[in-house]
Amino acid sequence: MDSNKLVKITVDALEEIKAFDIKVLNVNKLTSMFDFIIIASAGSSRQTKALANNVQEKVKKAGGSILCLEGEQTGEWLLVDLGDVIVHIMQPEAREYYNLEALWTE
Repeated sequence: MDSNKLVKITVDALEEIKAFDIKVLNVNKLTSMFDFIIIASAGSSRQTKALANNVQEKVKKAGGSILCLEGEQTGEWLLVDLGDVIVHIMQPEAREYYNLEALWTE
């Protein structure tokens, strides 16, 4: 599936479950491992899990693949690996602490 289409499906799935502060970072010039990183915030571990589940459901329904899901046990930070798109769903404290936007922007 085209990376741009995968980003659209993912962002729509995140917005549907009320994720906030969604950022899409194009990192294809920084790494050859993937093209985009999507970072979104959620208010609770329950919401992070619901967001990750919705992303997986929508991507599979569109014909995409889920390569890996990490962080389900705590729900503080979930990572959904879609191949060319990596999705980080984080609670605000974890997002502020790890500051992924600063790591992946020039």
